[in-house]
Amino acid sequence: MSKKQTRIHPYIPNLVPDVQAKMLEEIGVKNIDELYNDIPQHLRFKGKMNLPEPLSSEYALKCHVDRILSKNKSCQERLSFLGGGCWQHYVPAICDEINHRAEFLTAYAGEPYEDQGRFQALFEYESMMGELLDMDVVNVPTFDWAQAAGTSIRMAERITDRSEVLVCSTISPGRLAVIQNYCHPAMVVNPVKSCPKTGQMDVDDLKAKMSANTAAVYFENPSYLGFIEDQCQIIADITHQNGSVCIAGVDPISLGILSPPSNYGADIVCGDIQPLGMHMQYGGGQAGFIATHDEERFVMQYPSRLFGITQTAVDGEWGFGDVAYERTSFAHREEGNEFIGTAAALWGITAGVYLALMGPGGMQELGQIIMQKTQYAMRRLSEIGGISAPLFQTAHFKEFVVDFNATGKTVREINRALLEKGIFGGKDLSTEFSDLGNSALYCVTEIHSKENIDHLVKSLNEIVND
Repeated sequence: MSKKQTRIHPYIPNLVPDVQAKMLEEIGVKNIDELYNDIPQHLRFKGKMNLPEPLSSEYALKCHVDRILSKNKSCQERLSFLGGGCWQHYVPAICDEINHRAEFLTAYAGEPYEDQGRFQALFEYESMMGELLDMDVVNVPTFDWAQAAGTSIRMAERITDRSEVLVCSTISPGRLAVIQNYCHPAMVVNPVKSCPKTGQMDVDDLKAKMSANTAAVYFENPSYLGFIEDQCQIIADITHQNGSVCIAGVDPISLGILSPPSNYGADIVCGDIQPLGMHMQYGGGQAGFIATHDEERFVMQYPSRLFGITQTAVDGEWGFGDVAYERTSFAHREEGNEFIGTAAALWGITAGVYLALMGPGGMQELGQIIMQKTQYAMRRLSEIGGISAPLFQTAHFKEFVVDFNATGKTVREINRALLEKGIFGGKDLSTEFSDLGNSALYCVTEIHSKENIDHLVKSLNEIVND
């Protein structure tokens, strides 16, 4: 047999020994290891990575990846009641049709003066989001809700020159971890207690924790655990009396029936547009938004791109482009307020298509349908012996906590049994909120039929009362 040869990828020419040697000579080093002198020896991997042999063709790679993907069981083959930040909503075909067009198919927002079509599409998205949120200014989408929340809090820090933020204790632990990471070391993130019965923020604890160093108060409505916060105006008033910034996180699909946060005093609104025409994609399909009033103190603190409309030098002609570009890291580089890189601009265009298709009436109807189905699911689940649903005694939208503690079974056991019946059960909260014991977060949207919910109820009844 012939001697095995090292395969050089044609698109990575610096792997060719001669090319690599010339590159090292040009920068004045003898070998690649010299480039890593600053990294301590004990942190360097010395062995050989356990990697499979390289595949010889694109077709072989496709077959390999297809075999891996075939192990997945998606929500197309299973009935799913999972939520917790990424939800299964219906995606109109027109959303996929538009976001697959070659003119739009990139995460980038476009470059100055050369991409008027993308600029206009994102301007239209911002305009419709502004109408939905009852806010004047909306950014080009950022990475996800967690980053949008972190950025909103850092905006408040710069506006107030204070270094503490108070955060609702019912926030997603994953989102909280991102916020803490994003705020460190400039800010301290402190939780505010919640009412055990309703889950809503404990306003007495909020008052007690407010201080001259509090830059902002951050809460969510609907909450991560699905309940609707009905003390929003009180929270905003307490926040403003302290000279702090009120930040509300919101699921935009709820705003067809719930008042937008601006109506109860929120200064900054953030959230994720994934429900607005985006598929669940194994971690993808997320895109965060930030919205404020058209006030200089807010606008000049946005790190992300904002698109506006203006007249051009040609009479009667209009163009689209960046607003206050000088405030971004593109202009300031290392001196910028925050670094902003590749955005999720494609999802902004997609959400714009979704909002244009739905219109105000469609969003209202959709919100009512989700609310009604949520109520039906909670009522039916509460009829099962040993199950309490919802755990928190207040109104809910789309998601709710189901308490399985009285069943004597763990959520893990219940979900495993549900999977055998072709159902993805609710998200296990036993590790995220240990004080809730064996509880799970269930999600019901417009895609769930009465038959789907009844099938879940029948299956759970069989599992917990066998």
